[in-house]
Amino acid sequence: MRDTPVIDEDQRQRLAQLEARIEAAKKVEPEKSHKEEHYSQAQLAWRMVIELVAGLGIGFGMGYGLDRLFGTIPIFLVLFTLLGLAAGIKTMLRSAQEIQDRKMAQEAATKDEGN
Repeated sequence: MRDTPVIDEDQRQRLAQLEARIEAAKKVEPEKSHKEEHYSQAQLAWRMVIELVAGLGIGFGMGYGLDRLFGTIPIFLVLFTLLGLAAGIKTMLRSAQEIQDRKMAQEAATKDEGN
């Protein structure tokens, strides 16, 4: 007795076509929906806001702590809050540059694939 079933030529062709369609479907990348793009943009915006607020918070905390430690007027509070703001803005700009560089690299890769 044989363990393999008898397959006629028509079934072999249909099987080969099915395998070819499966392989083609595996190669196709799903398109990014507009919703996913929107969420990624919102996520980047929140990241930048959090970076700014974190810089302000850290500067405020350090300034307040130094003022309490030395018993001074809120000179350190003002100074470190401004430094925290500057650091937050610098971090935001760095993030924006990183996002822009990534987007330009994606566009360049898309152009290269098209040629």
